[in-house]
Amino acid sequence: MTSTSRAFAAAAASAALLFALAACSSDAPEAAPSASGTQTVQVGDEACADDAGITVAVDASALQDGDSKAWCIDTDETLAAADALTLVNVSTEGTDEYGDQVVCRVNGVPAEDLAIPAADGSDYFETCESMPAANAYWSLWVKPAGGEWGYAEEGLSTLELEPGQSLELLFQLNGEPAQPTT
Repeated sequence: MTSTSRAFAAAAASAALLFALAACSSDAPEAAPSASGTQTVQVGDEACADDAGITVAVDASALQDGDSKAWCIDTDETLAAADALTLVNVSTEGTDEYGDQVVCRVNGVPAEDLAIPAADGSDYFETCESMPAANAYWSLWVKPAGGEWGYAEEGLSTLELEPGQSLELLFQLNGEPAQPTT
C-alpha cells in the first residue's frame, strides 16, 4: 500500500468516525476508528474491569465542588486519546499561546471566574492565555495494563491507547493529588 493510499484510508476512517459520532445518540454504540475502518464500541459509566477496554477518567476533585468521573470504552483495538475523549463526551480547551498542546480547561473547568486557592493564601484565576500556574493545572496520565500510573510522554493529539490502558486528566492543585487513584 502506498503512503497516499494509507493517508486516504486514515482520512476515510476519520471521516467515518465523525459521521458515526454525529449520528449516534448517547444510548447507542459509538463508532471508533480502527485499522479496518470503523468498529462499534460501547461506553460504560465506570472504569473498565480487569484491564479490558480503555478506561478514560477526569478528576477535578482537587477543586472546590470538583468531581471525578471514569468511563470504560469497550474495544479491543488501538484508539487515539483525542478520539477516546470524544467518545466519552469530554472536551478540552487549550491556551491562546500554546493552542491544544496545553490543556487549560476540561469540560469548562476551571471556569475563568473560579478563585483557585494557592498555597500562600492568594487566589489565582485561570485565563488560558499562556501556561497554567505551576500550582494549578491539568496533568495527563497513562497507565499500561497491569502497570502503574505515569505522566504521559505525548499529548492528546498524538497519544495512542491500547486496550487495557487507562488515560486520566487530573487537575493538580498545590501538588495534590500527586497521581491518579482510578
